[in-house]
Parts: sequence; structure tokens; C-alpha cells
Amino acid sequence: MRPHVELIQEDDYVWHGAELPGGEGRASERRLSVDEEDGSSSLRVDFHTSWGRGPGIHHANTEYYVLDGAMTYGGKQIGKGGYVYAPKGVPTDAITFAEGTRILHYREYGDAGFDAVDSIKAPRWESAREDIIVIDSDAMKWDAVPNPGPMPGLFIKYLHVDPVTGFYTRLVHAQQGWSDHRLAHHPCYEEAYTTQGHMEYNFGTLDLGTYFFRPARVKHGHFTTMEGGATWLLRSDGELKNWYTQNEWVRWGGDGVNYTAEGLNEEPHPPTRWSSSTHDLATPWRSEEDMRQMTASWQFQIDQGQQNTPIKHQGTGADPSILAIMKAMDAANLQGGHGGHEHSHDHDHDHDHSHGDHDHSHEPAEAAREVINLDWGWSGKAVEHRDERTGPHAHNWGTRVDWKDGDPIPAPIISSLPVRSRSRGRWDGDGM
Repeated sequence: MRPHVELIQEDDYVWHGAELPGGEGRASERRLSVDEEDGSSSLRVDFHTSWGRGPGIHHANTEYYVLDGAMTYGGKQIGKGGYVYAPKGVPTDAITFAEGTRILHYREYGDAGFDAVDSIKAPRWESAREDIIVIDSDAMKWDAVPNPGPMPGLFIKYLHVDPVTGFYTRLVHAQQGWSDHRLAHHPCYEEAYTTQGHMEYNFGTLDLGTYFFRPARVKHGHFTTMEGGATWLLRSDGELKNWYTQNEWVRWGGDGVNYTAEGLNEEPHPPTRWSSSTHDLATPWRSEEDMRQMTASWQFQIDQGQQNTPIKHQGTGADPSILAIMKAMDAANLQGGHGGHEHSHDHDHDHDHSHGDHDHSHEPAEAAREVINLDWGWSGKAVEHRDERTGPHAHNWGTRVDWKDGDPIPAPIISSLPVRSRSRGRWDGDGM
């Protein structure tokens, strides 16, 4: 499985000599993401000279998409937007690229291996089951996405759909003003390269040349689309089901036994309590236009009869993790968890829970006595997929989930921090 890449500008990658065996010419590649287990990879390739190779068989399901320049396949030239899908084990015709051409190049379920053959009439591998696809995507019309999220405004061009696995490659365009105010995760991986426009979301700015590879179940969202909209080449290794979350929060912490605010301390001393949350870490960065779009997305859902929570700026107002903890304490109180004494909480105001110099030494024992069973909602094994601990991919929760309508929805994987771009110098987003 490929590692999580979120979010990176292509200029932050170094160039390598392109791994295109059997070809003639010079080319370089940026390795956007690579699976070191099976050789799958997503690459940005530049051709410094004209480049080409004759008929052959790829060792992986292989895709070529022209960002700029020209590609010729089987004697037919296609410019910007040209797309070729060459399934593993299927003889492909000769392919060439003009000098200066820039492409996206994908290999799935295999490495860069390529076996030259005399012609496309050479025998297929026994396991091969798809056919070559050649498309001029610029000549295609945009179709409305069947399930565009909370509001209309998403459009799609399908380039390749695997009828067995549901794996698909498509171009997606969000029109100016399209927004999604909810956090989503999916049963499949999702990757995208931005070919046009500008969009903001919780992990940063999607603009020309930015890329992400997001394994299955990684939570993401809060999308707002800027002037001119935004377009991506987007791929998933299965059907893209949207599982939404609102009122999101993450809090974690512990007792540091050898570090303090003044620095590392190797001498024995009482543990120092620390904690952090996505709310604490977030620096308000959303513009008024961002907030307007997300509020409009929320209002559209309300007008459709959906139950949605109003939008607030990440990092402002009451910390939702504190509110969730206090609601759980209230539930425990109703169950007798506080020994029957009054312990009400007002959840409509901000709470100051600074640690300061308070003495917390009594709390662990007291909590063990008083708190019977905090109600966090569905939790434990209830948040796992049925194959979570026993399936062939139990070692990696980020692989595609064999999920169908009616199955319990597995809990998301949380990535809490955004990424700083080396080439742009910006700190993108506010995390989960």
C-alpha cells in the first residue's frame, strides 16, 4: 500500500531519470507516490526529447494522460487531454511523445516492466481481461456527477472504469462556489492531481500542480472552490462512497515523565500533564468567502430536509473535544456514574480547561470510582469493518474495504496536521 501523501506541490519533489524501459529518448519523472510492495506508482513525466517505443506488454495496468504537448498512439496523435489506458498483459501499439510534452503516468498492480512484441496481435496473458482505451478527453462533454455531495456543481468525465473492481479514473470539475461543509472518508483510496483552478480544504490549497494520495478511510473535507472553479484528474481503486462526519474533534495527551515546557529533563520528577487537540492547533485561516460558501452548503442541505450542524470556523468558539467529554460525563451522571450527586454542565459557553498549577493527583483514583461507563456513541468493535482483524489486509487499515450498502461503516483514520510546502513556503490548512 502507498503511504499517505497530503498535500504536496509537485515542485517539492526531486527529478529522477524516467523509468520507461524499451524506449528511445530522454525523459525525467517526479515520483508523486510509490507502492514499494507491488511497484504501483503515480508519476509526473517530462520529455526532454522526442521519445517512443514500439509495441509491447506492460507488467502493470498503465495510464498516460497529456497535460501539455502531444502523444501519438498507433499512428493517431492526441494533444492536451489525450489519454491511453493499457491493461496489464495486453499487447499495446507503438507510442511516442513529442519533445516538451508533460504527462501524468500511472502504474497499478505492477512495476515498470515492459516486454517488447512484434505487433498488437501478440498473445495476451491468460489473466488479462480488459482492452486498450484511447480518449481525447478535451473533446468530451462534462456530465453532472450523480452524487455531487451536499449541493450541485460537480462535473465529471469518465476515462476508465474497471467493471469488476470498480477502479476508476476520471476528470472532475467543481464550479466556482461549489462547497462541502462536511468531513468525508471512503472505503477506497483517492488520489488527485490539480490541473486547473483553486480550492481550499482542511489539508490546504489545491491549485495547479498540487497532489494527494489518500488511503482508504482517511478523514478529509471542508471544501470551498474559488474563482474559475477547479479541475483534477482523480483516481480511486473502488467505488467512491462518501461517509460524512460533523462536529469533528480529536484530543490526545498524557503524562510526560521527562519533558517540561522548559525543555527535556532526565532527572526524576512528577509527571507533567499535557494535552492537545485539533482545536488548540488550528489557527483561523478561512476567509469570509470560505465561510460564506460552507454556510451556503449547509443551508442547501437544510433546505433539502437534512439534519446538519451549522458551520463555525475551526479553532474558534468552544473546543468540541471538551464539549464531547462533558456530554459523556453527563451521560455517566444519568447512569449513576457520579454516585448520585449533582454535576451538571452548561454546554452553550466556552470552558477554560487550562492545566496551570492545579493538583490533579486525586483524579485517577476518583475517576475510577465515579465514572462507570462514559457514553462516546458507538465505539470499540462497533467501529470496525468485519474483516478488520482477520482479513488479508488486516495489517493495513488504509487498503480498500470490501464494503457494500448496508454494511456497518468503519471509523475513519485521522491525520491531524497539515504540511508545509518547501517550494511555496506556506503552511497549508488546519488539519483534521
